[in-house]
Amino acid sequence: MKRGKKNSDAGGPVVNSDTRTGSSELEALKPSLSSMKSMGLLLAVLMVASVMFSLSVVLRDPPSDDVLETEAASRVLPLRFHQDGELTEKKDQVGNNLVPGSDKESCLSRYEASLYRKESPFKQSSYLDSRLKRYQDLHTRCGPFTSSYNLTLDKLKSGDSSDGGVSGCSYVIWLNSDGDLGNRMLSLASAFLYALLTNRVLLVEPGAEMADLFCEPFPNTSWFLPSEFPLKSYFNEHSLFRDSGNPSFAYRHLVRDSSDQQKLFFCEESQVLLNNTLWLIMKAESFFVPSLFSVSSFEQELKKLFPEKETVFYFLGQHLFHPTNVVWGLITRYYRAYLATADQRVGIHIGVSDTGNDQFQQLVNEILACGIRHEFLPEVEQQRNLPSSQVLNRKSKAVFISSSSPGYFESIRNIYWENPTVTGEIISVHKPSQKEYQKTQRKMEGRRAWTEIYLLSCSDVLVVTSPWSSVVDVAHGLGGLKPWILNKVENGTGHDHYCMRARSMEPCSQTPWSHG
Repeated sequence: MKRGKKNSDAGGPVVNSDTRTGSSELEALKPSLSSMKSMGLLLAVLMVASVMFSLSVVLRDPPSDDVLETEAASRVLPLRFHQDGELTEKKDQVGNNLVPGSDKESCLSRYEASLYRKESPFKQSSYLDSRLKRYQDLHTRCGPFTSSYNLTLDKLKSGDSSDGGVSGCSYVIWLNSDGDLGNRMLSLASAFLYALLTNRVLLVEPGAEMADLFCEPFPNTSWFLPSEFPLKSYFNEHSLFRDSGNPSFAYRHLVRDSSDQQKLFFCEESQVLLNNTLWLIMKAESFFVPSLFSVSSFEQELKKLFPEKETVFYFLGQHLFHPTNVVWGLITRYYRAYLATADQRVGIHIGVSDTGNDQFQQLVNEILACGIRHEFLPEVEQQRNLPSSQVLNRKSKAVFISSSSPGYFESIRNIYWENPTVTGEIISVHKPSQKEYQKTQRKMEGRRAWTEIYLLSCSDVLVVTSPWSSVVDVAHGLGGLKPWILNKVENGTGHDHYCMRARSMEPCSQTPWSHG
């Protein structure tokens, strides 16, 4: 018994010793734990105070909408359309018409245009690329309100035609005519090519709507003629230019009904005389590029700039004509709402009125016959309705009609709405509202005209009732398209061959003038 108690007592000190040791360690840790709790409490108080301060600032002075929009815009990436109409991110810049210093936010179309057209089979020549960059440098150095511009302007005021190497700048001023938008775009592209060939700076008279329709094509400068230009008040008084007696400038009126004397502009001798003219003021109402090819001193340069002759307007238009943000919004919203999801887009421009029932119906029949024969529009089944199972998962086509008369649109739309197609394709037909042709503000008319031209240029296939239209010229020229042209309907009688393909995508309603 004693031995057992002894063993028990012997083990007791060991256990008691461990317990006392643990208690002493806990006692030693109490100050440290207390300090940590204090630090944690202090940090919690500081965090709560920081949150409360932030909330008070936000509630007292919330961020402006401008800041939110800027932050949102900075997160937007360029988008690319799939064939099914969906958009995907594309982080690289698109198109080859971007220039250093251009501001994306001020002209979205410059960066996004290629998303709305199929990839071009044409490649810009390296020589044209270098010449455009050289022109950009020249325009930056000689543009409005630069020291070089001011020096050359002093020469104009004094009537001194010699530059003497002071500024190295000479100019061509394009006057805004009263013609339709298509003709103005064609003549402006021609004037720019002339400036490129003669090492001049192109300045544009803004007119009532140019700045509202087109972005500035050259960043960090302007192509618009300043309102303070000394001769601006005389631009509509042609007689003052002919006998001004001031050798520092010359005026040329390049229209198809102008005199033979003005047509001599395209003769070599006339170009030699203009070499020393610092200010060439030009009014043109048509596409005169073909006539520039007839000037012998320009011939070799033009061949180097455009190895493929039919691409002149296509490449110049890519650089010059970028819709402003307000017009770009009209274009992209319409495209996404009605055209984006289609497998193919068919543009139709009808340049005749819908008066006369016989001719009206004949023209509708020819448009459909042309499309059916060349397989960009399907035939309809008028005898029976196809089972729904045959039209599921079929291709879709969107038809965009540009016409001042609503009758053609309604007739073609009803044909494809009331009858199934024999191929099972789904056809949707669209046209801007008739209200868009009412005589409202001139500015809005210009925006809508530019919108329709651009949407036609985004077509995969283009059909036109006549090639003699500046709208058609600009649309297929910008889009790089060779349109299908309907044969003329005469006395209500059509032709066996309803349409023919244009031989060139270059503006085809324009031919070189005879120069004598």
